[in-house]
Amino acid sequence: MRKESLASKRRRAGEILRRLKVEYPDARCELENWKTPLELAVATILSAQCTDKRVNMVTPALFAKYRSAQDWADTPQEVLEEEIRSTGFFRNKAKNIRALAARLVADFHGELPGDFDVLTKLPGIGRKTANLLVATVFGQPGLVVDTHFIRLSNRLGFVQDEDDAVKIERVLGDIVPREDWTAWSHAMVFHGRRCCNARAPECGRCPVAELCPAKIG
Repeated sequence: MRKESLASKRRRAGEILRRLKVEYPDARCELENWKTPLELAVATILSAQCTDKRVNMVTPALFAKYRSAQDWADTPQEVLEEEIRSTGFFRNKAKNIRALAARLVADFHGELPGDFDVLTKLPGIGRKTANLLVATVFGQPGLVVDTHFIRLSNRLGFVQDEDDAVKIERVLGDIVPREDWTAWSHAMVFHGRRCCNARAPECGRCPVAELCPAKIG
């Protein structure tokens, strides 16, 4: 099979995004209940290896109780662990949340910075979370490479047998225009959850099937 040129990939990505915007006009971050950048950061930390639905069940009580970075930093580890137990990996998540809050209090007057490079140096915040924060809270383009993004990037033929999130972010960042990064990220998540799921992709009703090398049937 002839190798697809970068120009062709860019054209195909543009058409894929156009169709997915029509299919999912409300595509967005599905973590709810947050009102501040720190609350979204906490919700994103909780979402690791956990569904957004479960996180959305846990955060109302948390956000009512913890109103500032100082509140999160001051809570005992074992108390926070119990409050977030249902999200899984609760010990490490509680540790990261408390460490993040303490760092914000010490170095940023309790506020979450909006600079991507600074965010990635904070406890509990990797590139995926930093991209989500700059895209959702700070109005900057961001490629949020989660499991859905990784799966669809491979199925759509933009990468091959690649599961390294940083490599995929770099490749897609060259294919998708920067101004479309956030919309592309939300579209990948929505489509991955609603149609192109991991075990049984519903290719028969997929709006981008004819643009997908992995189409079944």
